[in-house]
Amino acid sequence: MSLTSAPKDEKHEALGDEAFMSADELRAYMRQMAMAEAAGGDDAVARAERAQKDMLETFSKPIEVTDEVIAKLKKRLVSSTRQAAKRGETEIMVMRFPNALCTDNGRAINNSEDGWPDTLTGRPRQAYEFWRDELRPAKYKLKAMIIDWPHGMPGDVGFFLSWASATEH
Repeated sequence: MSLTSAPKDEKHEALGDEAFMSADELRAYMRQMAMAEAAGGDDAVARAERAQKDMLETFSKPIEVTDEVIAKLKKRLVSSTRQAAKRGETEIMVMRFPNALCTDNGRAINNSEDGWPDTLTGRPRQAYEFWRDELRPAKYKLKAMIIDWPHGMPGDVGFFLSWASATEH
């Protein structure tokens, strides 16, 4: 597998079972963004910018990929996909990250260009490589798209894992 390795540190240890971002980190980011939006004004903008900066810092650092990390990630994906399938869904969002983690700020993703994976950095790159090496051979599809548009500009990117047949699209 060609996933980038990074040295272990306290931040990576804090990720625990979450291979790319802990649930606590994601909830904290969502809380910060919601509080900033609700507060309005310059202070809100500063808090939103800080939350975005923290997210960028976390996601720009690759995690150490071990067999144990891969096994845990696969276990979580099996659980998530089965739950979605029980609800009749054929795709789930598996990752959300700021477009600044793309070398072109998400332009290639927004325009559905063939080379969009080449613009990925950090953990989003690792997630793509995980799909390419582990999930694509099992016929899962990965879709990347801009999922929010703050002030009319491209914002966060979402990765969606799909198991729909070609006739279901």
